[in-house]
Amino acid sequence: MLFLSLHPHHLSLHSSIHISLSLSPTNNNNNNNNNNNNLNYPISLPIPKDSNSTIAPMKAPTPPWMKGPLLLQPHEILDFSKTHKRFNRRHVADEEKQKLSDKALVGKEVRGKKAMKRIAQKVEKLHSTEKTQLGTEKVENFEGYLEKLNENDDDSSSSRRRSSRERMPWERDEKIVFLRMKKEKALTAAELNLDKVLLQKLRDEAAKMRKWVKVMKAGVTQDVVDEIRRIWTKNELAMIKFDIPLCRNMDRAREIVETKTGGLVVQSKKDFLVVYRGCNHQLNSKGSPKIYIRSQRTKPSDLYGAKSDNSTSDMPSLNADHKDSISTGMQDTNYRSVSGSLYERETDRLLDGLGPRFIDWWMHKPLPVDADLLPEVVPGFKPPFRLCPPYESVKLADSELTYLRKLAHPLPTHFVLGRNRGLQGLATSILKLWEKSLIAKIAIKYGVPNTDNETMAEELKRLTGGILLLRNKFYILLYRGKDFLPKKVAALVEERELELKSCQFHEETARTRAIEAIESISSIAELPQETSISGTFTEFKNIQTELGDIKKVNGNSNIQLEAEICRLEKELKEEHRKAFIVNKKIERSAMKLSKLNAAWKPSEKDADLEVMTDEERESFRRIGLRMDACLVLGRRGIFDGVMEGLHQHWKHREVVKVITMQRLFKQVIDTAQLLEAESGGILVSIQKLKEGHAIIIYRGKNYKRPSNKVSKNLLTKREALRRSLEMQRIGSLKFFAHQRQQAISDLKLKLADLQQRKEIELGEF
Repeated sequence: MLFLSLHPHHLSLHSSIHISLSLSPTNNNNNNNNNNNNLNYPISLPIPKDSNSTIAPMKAPTPPWMKGPLLLQPHEILDFSKTHKRFNRRHVADEEKQKLSDKALVGKEVRGKKAMKRIAQKVEKLHSTEKTQLGTEKVENFEGYLEKLNENDDDSSSSRRRSSRERMPWERDEKIVFLRMKKEKALTAAELNLDKVLLQKLRDEAAKMRKWVKVMKAGVTQDVVDEIRRIWTKNELAMIKFDIPLCRNMDRAREIVETKTGGLVVQSKKDFLVVYRGCNHQLNSKGSPKIYIRSQRTKPSDLYGAKSDNSTSDMPSLNADHKDSISTGMQDTNYRSVSGSLYERETDRLLDGLGPRFIDWWMHKPLPVDADLLPEVVPGFKPPFRLCPPYESVKLADSELTYLRKLAHPLPTHFVLGRNRGLQGLATSILKLWEKSLIAKIAIKYGVPNTDNETMAEELKRLTGGILLLRNKFYILLYRGKDFLPKKVAALVEERELELKSCQFHEETARTRAIEAIESISSIAELPQETSISGTFTEFKNIQTELGDIKKVNGNSNIQLEAEICRLEKELKEEHRKAFIVNKKIERSAMKLSKLNAAWKPSEKDADLEVMTDEERESFRRIGLRMDACLVLGRRGIFDGVMEGLHQHWKHREVVKVITMQRLFKQVIDTAQLLEAESGGILVSIQKLKEGHAIIIYRGKNYKRPSNKVSKNLLTKREALRRSLEMQRIGSLKFFAHQRQQAISDLKLKLADLQQRKEIELGEF
């Protein structure tokens, strides 16, 4: 510990066990008592405050490496007293930091209040200056808001719960969120007409049923209705299972079943419907055969014109031409359903008068027109008169075609078609529809055998003259065209054309009379009779009569001939282009092959060869054939690696067997001679084996291994592969070039024949 002794003029520090502070001889005891109490803690240093006396520098404790004392002023000495409070001060600082951090997280609104308070004061000051300078009327002040801000400075939670009356002017209203309401499920006819207890009983019985009537793609046909009625004779419930397309719209299936059978659907699950025959089934069963017999005797179109009492609200308006099919219990066909959306009512109004509706329609209402019930032949039918506006092309651009297809997507289906031929009645209805709509949308029936949408589309294009926008196995879209004229407009145009022709006729008659008068005058005056018809209507008629027959008789043949000639010329040009490309490739390949062949310099055969007897040759041949070790030649042929392998074989044995896969025997002989010349050995024999040809070579009696193993006059392994590829490529290219040349010669012959035919026809006319 440090022992401090303080005098009036100087302060001395000594090391001791205790710390004592002496100001005078009289207070030593008190100081000792204090030191005993504060034994473990340093005490503060009192500094005399005498105005007259000067403060002398004090000696500070020095480390052992300093030579002299350290003199400091009293205010520069650190106070080591009360070190036990250091922890308390640090704890307090940590608490203050924690408060500041919490304030930084939570107290943003308080800082914002202060900032907004300053802004409000500046705005208030600005209003006051404007009022004094310009004398304007009193504007809204912010005193009330400033008071509220002053009151709620410290209470951030209450400021967040301000009511709408206490909001600042710049605060926005809360967003209004509208909850999506669930669509109410429409009540069925069974839920409206049957008692709840009875309905629940019927549904419990329906859950136990395991047999059903299958409805195929054709829909609820008369056979299905008869089967349901047959089941009703034994049971009051009948289960029906639907196939596509009705299984995709079970609401529509329920309507069709209730309309055709007269029953009530009590349960619907997935693609099943359970139909209840009704409480008064006996009364309906007596009258139903009469209606069924009459519907058989009537025309097919009359069957779709009748409607029962049970489905009066569901059936749309039908064609008034089928009133003769209305029997007892049926309503008038001119009845129009008032219920339904605006979309359905407008579509019904659009389709009224076009034909009977298709009751078995598998999509949502409105019901389209059944084109199969329209007449196949219409007396006096002919394609409509068309006239394109000036400076307008009849053909559609790609952008126009895309736009019309997108336009047709949300349109309702106008017609439903199931037959391929005999569509004059449908064409008449389409022409009526085109007076109100640009596009006719025709759906193809499901389950009808032998339907061909291509035949349907071609027949409709021929009859109506429209433009086909889309054709697939579901829909046919027909656009009326830019040159389409409504019936009244076409009649006016035709009438105008007749008037124009009559005017031309009267003008020509007056011209001929004038010419006759001039001729009579010239005959009297004996003038030369030279009259010209150039520029007259007579000349125009003569030209039409001369060229009309040629256009009628030879128009189609000439067009086909010209088209065939153009096609052959285009094909000949394409063949010339392909042949030119192949020839260029052959030239490049030949150039590369010549470079590789130039790098290969085969050795000449040695004239001084060893003599081999027949017995030796036969023995070496047998030895070579019995050898298991062999050297195989691949697609690279003979290169420096083959020679190295050959000499490696000769290191251990006198004979080497080389197997080549070449098919032509002439190529095998050339390979054997080349191996003999390059290796310096003696060719023994060439044998045909199962895997190829075996070339047996004897090394000779005076054989010596070469010092340089690599043959510099041969190609390397990589160069030999490139040479093989180029040889294969040039062979293929020559074959294709021959094919192109043959095709060019054939096209030239055909083109010459067509040109000759064309010249003959032109010479005849």
